[in-house]
Amino acid sequence: MKRNGKGLACSYGMPIILFLFMASCAPVISKQVRDQVKPGVTFSAVFRDPEGYKGQMMVLSGVIVSAENTKEGTLLQIVQRPAGFRGQPKDVDTTEGRFLALDSQYLDTYVYTKDREVTVAGEVQGKRTLPLDKTEYTYPLIQVKELYLWPVIEYRNYSPYPYYYRHPFFYYDDYWWWQGHLTNRRECERSGKHKK
Repeated sequence: MKRNGKGLACSYGMPIILFLFMASCAPVISKQVRDQVKPGVTFSAVFRDPEGYKGQMMVLSGVIVSAENTKEGTLLQIVQRPAGFRGQPKDVDTTEGRFLALDSQYLDTYVYTKDREVTVAGEVQGKRTLPLDKTEYTYPLIQVKELYLWPVIEYRNYSPYPYYYRHPFFYYDDYWWWQGHLTNRRECERSGKHKK
């Protein structure tokens, strides 16, 4: 059977697109690690009794409060947030507390900085008490097995001209070219010429 190039592209193109779509929907923590997590173990339970859950694997999401390089590795202080799509922290004001994530590898604290979102998978190592403002705070300590730093996405929401249609996929970063287009069009109308 003779197959043209277009048919060949379609036959190979769809599986590739489907694979990329599925990959973009996959959780950021590996299945091997996620399979070690007990479904009934919640962060609130671990927060109340970190010592009682030593050795338990957990997957937690949150926002970095601080990052510090120590002799043990990089210590991240994280405000827990409920996990959303793919494990990304939800943009909500809900939290069940803070925890510490210790990564034996040294992370760049210029990158792993305040307000960055992370998803952490690791073993509960117990608790650690540290100063927090004018009091002391007891944190569950997690030894990091996998760590995912979510990329920063900037949303611009401004109107370059009065009749701007607010759609998340269609907007102009700058409209100098549009101003120039209108100027050229006026000049063409005056002279009777047409420019593209």
